[in-house]
Amino acid sequence: MINAMSLLLGCVTLIASICLTGCDGAAGGSSSGGSTTATAGTADQEPAGTQPRLGADGQLVRTTQIRLGGIAVTAEIADTPELRQRGLMYRDSLPDDYGMFFVYPDETVRSFWMRNVKIPLDIAFIDRSGHIISIEQMEPQDDMNYYSQGPMMYALEMRLNWFTDNGIEPGARIEF
Repeated sequence: MINAMSLLLGCVTLIASICLTGCDGAAGGSSSGGSTTATAGTADQEPAGTQPRLGADGQLVRTTQIRLGGIAVTAEIADTPELRQRGLMYRDSLPDDYGMFFVYPDETVRSFWMRNVKIPLDIAFIDRSGHIISIEQMEPQDDMNYYSQGPMMYALEMRLNWFTDNGIEPGARIEF
């Protein structure tokens, strides 16, 4: 039984590695979207220190460290159409200073919704250079579209009021 579990975990790790290096991260639907980079690089770069792991639902989870106004945030990376579409759906809560970082391969106006998301969230729309364009508050279980106020390449979802509570406003630069 242990050997079978080890073999299964090894296969999952191998498949994840192949996918992470071979997936193109093209933009998908308009649900919670995403991409990632290392200090405003390209969407194809793998953030330093990112290690894939299986989440509670059996899905692959990768995280990265982001800094906003000197505050360290751990963010799950959503850089494939599937990960961006799922976003933070079906979660009951978020840990402190934890969010989801959406990465896209290009910069354009995008919209997000909150279908099947149980917790209220803030979303920061971020341009190619890492500057926050706008921040919106989003209601749970809502199909309303929340649009970026300009072309965006990244988005960061955090618990409701996180940006206000930490003094983060549009124009601030995110370090990732």
